[in-house]
Amino acid sequence: MLKYLLKEMRVHHYVKNFLVYAALACSGKFFDADKLMPATLIFVAFCFTSSIVYMINDIKDVEKDRNHPTKCKRPIAAGNISISLAIFVCVVLFVVATVCCIASRSLMASFLLFLYLCLNVAYSMGLKNVPILDVSILVSGFLLRLICGAVAADIVVSNWLYLTVISLAFYLALGKRRNELKKTAGNTRSVLKKYPESFLDKNMYLFLALAIVFYALWSVDPVTIGFYGLAAKGLVWTVPILCLITLRYSFDVEGDSDGDPVEVVVHDIPLMLLCIVYAMCMFLLLYVLR
Repeated sequence: MLKYLLKEMRVHHYVKNFLVYAALACSGKFFDADKLMPATLIFVAFCFTSSIVYMINDIKDVEKDRNHPTKCKRPIAAGNISISLAIFVCVVLFVVATVCCIASRSLMASFLLFLYLCLNVAYSMGLKNVPILDVSILVSGFLLRLICGAVAADIVVSNWLYLTVISLAFYLALGKRRNELKKTAGNTRSVLKKYPESFLDKNMYLFLALAIVFYALWSVDPVTIGFYGLAAKGLVWTVPILCLITLRYSFDVEGDSDGDPVEVVVHDIPLMLLCIVYAMCMFLLLYVLR
């Protein structure tokens, strides 16, 4: 039963919530305990809240999921977990997430997390069937993770990084919709029938281009260089690494992948290695050479 519960909670998707630490990591103050502790509490709260969102969505879509080639294997759709048990677990997770928010002592971060929950419940209840709005809500989840972490740790984030995350999130969301459309022909999600494949293709790569441009502008921004010191001049050389990461990701998405970002990354070792190289370069520039 525990195995099915963890699968239903999408524990492997918690990797998305590490975006909560992005602002703190980029500030060069990741090891400051006074900032790391509240950010960690918000990270835990986000993990449990995202599990609530996944479970509510699976309860709502249980019949549709049973007709989906891969979603039919989800514990609720497969009958491994009862709906009543799923609701009980959601209540427990909500209580724990609330305790974490109170302990973080960040009212704004707690409010933004509650906003994330409300938006995603509304998404599950019907907004996911509205074109553009559906992917916008998915994108808001990434942006709220970044903002929550920054607010909890009291970190000021560059506008260029906000724009980078927004653009990259649109690229990921549109890529997911594109592959869902290709794999199911829109038979399992009604909104997919409203998206022309050419629209998804053009716009996902438009947002990818924007993300790389915004990131490059952040890396050469005088404010960025002034904040990080001389070592920050090396940030521009992380742009080609980001290009390689997105090229490899696009290669996977254009293949037989279902477009889910986490699934794409964990099943592609070269892509994982590129991400590790990027992380090591950033750590070297922001913490060792600074």
